[in-house]
Amino acid sequence: MLDKTGPAAFPSLNRAYNTVFRPGRMSIGLVVPLEAYPHGAVPDMARHIERARLADSLGFSALWLRDVPFNVPSFGDAGQLFDPFVYLGALAASTRDIALGVASIVLPLRHPAHVAKAAASADVLSGGRLLLGVASGDRPDEYPALNMGFEDRGARFRDSLDYIRAMAENYPRRDTAHGTLSGGIDMLPKPASGRLPLLITGGSQQSPDWVARNGDGWMTYPRDAAAQGRVVGEYRHRIAEAGLPDKPVMQSLYVDLASQTGVPPQPIHLGFRSGTDHLRRYLTQFRDLGINHVALNLRFNGADIEDTMRRLADEILPEFHS
Repeated sequence: MLDKTGPAAFPSLNRAYNTVFRPGRMSIGLVVPLEAYPHGAVPDMARHIERARLADSLGFSALWLRDVPFNVPSFGDAGQLFDPFVYLGALAASTRDIALGVASIVLPLRHPAHVAKAAASADVLSGGRLLLGVASGDRPDEYPALNMGFEDRGARFRDSLDYIRAMAENYPRRDTAHGTLSGGIDMLPKPASGRLPLLITGGSQQSPDWVARNGDGWMTYPRDAAAQGRVVGEYRHRIAEAGLPDKPVMQSLYVDLASQTGVPPQPIHLGFRSGTDHLRRYLTQFRDLGINHVALNLRFNGADIEDTMRRLADEILPEFHS
């Protein structure tokens, strides 16, 4: 953990943030569920706690959960099934060092008071290992089920972010669309290091300037190298123009790891099938483009998941986690 902020460091927020994100470096995490389910939307969650512990012991930097309130068939992925905050509690008790991230909580579908308390609880129970991704949501089917509007979710997202930030203060005062904080009541616990790292996903119905100014980092999606380098550069330019310290950028990547190291890449959904030689070159290139963390998704992986995790730890992690 970095305890101080140096000239080239990211802001010091909590144990997870300053271990996973380091300027000019890349770390590697995994997306839960840690299993392959290429032909259906619903995983069986086989050995999920054992595999989380394995990821921790192998030295992966983070586990990433998703917030999927409803199984929407057209979306095609039910996520890890469990409520992310309940699951964070189980993982906090089952792991020791690995960061626990959510990519991402759909803020407009939850009251921010509940998000703030659940997230701070998970952060404290895990010893400062929470990374909270936040998003405006992209599944319109879920909103009527909760009597929420889809078109105005961007405004509710901004209001929720402000409310969650306020909850880290002592006896906060705020007038928000989600409620009035009078200064006469407080919420406990507070985050382990005083503030939750909030990572904004995509655009979240906001302007690029707002995203750069208001998040503690940015989660984006896989693109070709030229496009990714451009959008990362634009994000950091907006941060610098606002006079703010630099912030990390992370992306997801679906991989199907071939048994032979030299297998060339073949495209799959939001990623590729290849051997470790190409994966290493890809990660090195994107590190040099300014990506600080990649969350690998093994949903379409053809080989045994635990064997693949061990191969990644042996053949990929030493290049990036030294």
